[in-house]
Amino acid sequence: MNKTNKMGIIIRQSIKGTVVNYIGSFIGFLTTVFVLTEFLQPEEIGLARFFYEAAFLIAGFALLGVSGSAFRFFPYFQSEKNNHHGFFFYLVLLPTIGCLIFIPLYIFLKEPISAYFITNSALFVDYYYWIILAIIFITFWIVFETYSNVLMRIVIPKFIREVAVRILLLTVYLLFAFKFLNLDGLVGGIIVTYGIAMMLTFIYVSRIGTISLKHDYAFIDKPLRKKITNYTVFLLLSALSANILPQLGLFMVGGQLGLDFAGIYVINLYIGAVVDIPSRSISSISSPVAAQAIKEGDMQKANQLYQKVSLHQLIAGSCIFLLIWINIDNIFAIIPNGTVYVVGKWVVLFIALSRILNVIFNFGAILISYSKYYYWTLFFTVFITITGIITNLLLIPSMGITGAAIATFTTAFLLNAVQQWIVMAKIKGNPFSTGMLKFILLIFILYGINFLLPQWTSNPYLDLIYRTLIIGILTLFAIYKLKISAEITAIMDMFLKRNKDKHE
Repeated sequence: MNKTNKMGIIIRQSIKGTVVNYIGSFIGFLTTVFVLTEFLQPEEIGLARFFYEAAFLIAGFALLGVSGSAFRFFPYFQSEKNNHHGFFFYLVLLPTIGCLIFIPLYIFLKEPISAYFITNSALFVDYYYWIILAIIFITFWIVFETYSNVLMRIVIPKFIREVAVRILLLTVYLLFAFKFLNLDGLVGGIIVTYGIAMMLTFIYVSRIGTISLKHDYAFIDKPLRKKITNYTVFLLLSALSANILPQLGLFMVGGQLGLDFAGIYVINLYIGAVVDIPSRSISSISSPVAAQAIKEGDMQKANQLYQKVSLHQLIAGSCIFLLIWINIDNIFAIIPNGTVYVVGKWVVLFIALSRILNVIFNFGAILISYSKYYYWTLFFTVFITITGIITNLLLIPSMGITGAAIATFTTAFLLNAVQQWIVMAKIKGNPFSTGMLKFILLIFILYGINFLLPQWTSNPYLDLIYRTLIIGILTLFAIYKLKISAEITAIMDMFLKRNKDKHE
């Protein structure tokens, strides 16, 4: 596949993937903000999210790093004529070994884990063993999804993850809300949803690629075997920190404050986390290209990709964040039982800011992970995880769920600062560009303009629409006129030209 074809695939898959992300996010927004807040108690919301995060945490360990190493080493194996030299076999083998290690370890640790949660989050302890089946489903769901991604086909797996799973979960929540399911049925329905997602993803990859378990062990010579082994061991050690960090705030809120506060935290966390939705498509489809560039030693190409990815992720994420934050009071006035969840308003701000930092710098972490300096990430992920634990322990007792959000922002800031130092020092990578600096200044100006807009109506729905339309139109106009992104400007020029041609 030549470079032109690859870039064409990246563009098409990114656009389609982003559309799927937004459809899924719209469903997720309706489910989380309107259905869960209307029909479930905060404690039940906390339980559902706890169950999900705990299963994904253990699955992250059981994967033994294949979701990262697959992108790095697939270029070495890639050969459609030769079944990719048994790549799919190794992709399945390592997580199978991982499950045989970490599921028994999870069972063994029941007593100390239960002791931490039993006082404030006893419901989680009641469903401790139920998580095991979810771990298996989620592990191999990620494996099949990863295989599809390295084949540069992200849309259907993303549709399954972002849309199909959310529709299934919405169905489960509604069945629970209308008393067709009890609490056991709710948890069981969540597990079945992950099982269906795994099977649908498997069916898809079986259609687009070779899923034979035949493999050519002789193909992996001693130098390549050493590279894979070292990288896998490193990712496993890194996972001990990296997999804990994203869920740390939620788990510590549940352990120290209870599942009801965890439920309130979850709703606000979701609103703030919406800002990184576009990055999921852009990073997923750009990762194979970055891996190939690193393999070929083309650091200039890798850095250009870093700047473009960071700029477009920042534009998309910051626009969403701006529209959310100027309407934050309207949002809590609209959602059911908003007076219960508004106590977590500042959680939205700090979570959103931490996600903005991540969308700017996270592609740098991808570049480091594919380079010969990948081992550096182990040191700072361990350091950051320790920092996260300490900041949560200090801030949650005094500031509640807002403290957990501030701890998340603090760790995100330190993580990205240290990570970017390594990227600049080792591979001369830099996400900053003139377009990025222009856009950051633009966001502050637009936020200031929002304060000048009069309170046109006391109706939160109308005020939300009014502010969103004015700031949204100004944002698009400024991005176009300031030529912040050559790609976005070209797309808008093409749109305007087509529109003009239709009216001539």
